[in-house]
Amino acid sequence: MDETDHDTVARLRATAHPVRLRILSLLTAEAMSAAEVARTLEITHANASYHLRQLHDAGELVVESEEKIRGGVAKRYRYDATREVADRSSPVDDRIAYARATAVEVERRLLDAGPGSGSSSDLEAWVPVEVWRRALDLMHEASHLLHAEARPADTPETVHVSATTNAFTMTGGLEGDAARWVPRRDAGQEEGR
Repeated sequence: MDETDHDTVARLRATAHPVRLRILSLLTAEAMSAAEVARTLEITHANASYHLRQLHDAGELVVESEEKIRGGVAKRYRYDATREVADRSSPVDDRIAYARATAVEVERRLLDAGPGSGSSSDLEAWVPVEVWRRALDLMHEASHLLHAEARPADTPETVHVSATTNAFTMTGGLEGDAARWVPRRDAGQEEGR
């Protein structure tokens, strides 16, 4: 992909903000209006509206419904993580900005971590390309499973979780088409929720 793909860069920049990452997580489980997002995240309505507009304009959110409220129209937005998205490769500076925003969000979540099971991993290594592709398939499957099963906050019999992954090939070894990965579609994977 061309490193100057403006749509890809716009999507990445739109999500490279801690509040917007929280909004995407929140709107995975249910559609919400700006007023509901503002109350849940304890931010101003104007701030919530601004961030929702930025995410919607970048194609990260869909308007699930609209409802008339006191003479106006309130849009209810939803994040659909299962939709097909173009290749997200982009300039390194934009990926670093996204990584920094994600790190801030993970730090916020860690401060709210409860007792219980979890997993953390960090690795820089050389592995066979088949192993790399299998690992990416497993991460992709886990991400889709968690997004598909997300429920509104405080739903009975649910656990509040955080899951962040960041995996990529580095320079050296196989590159380009030789290392390219295309997610496999499992029969058990929910299609287009």
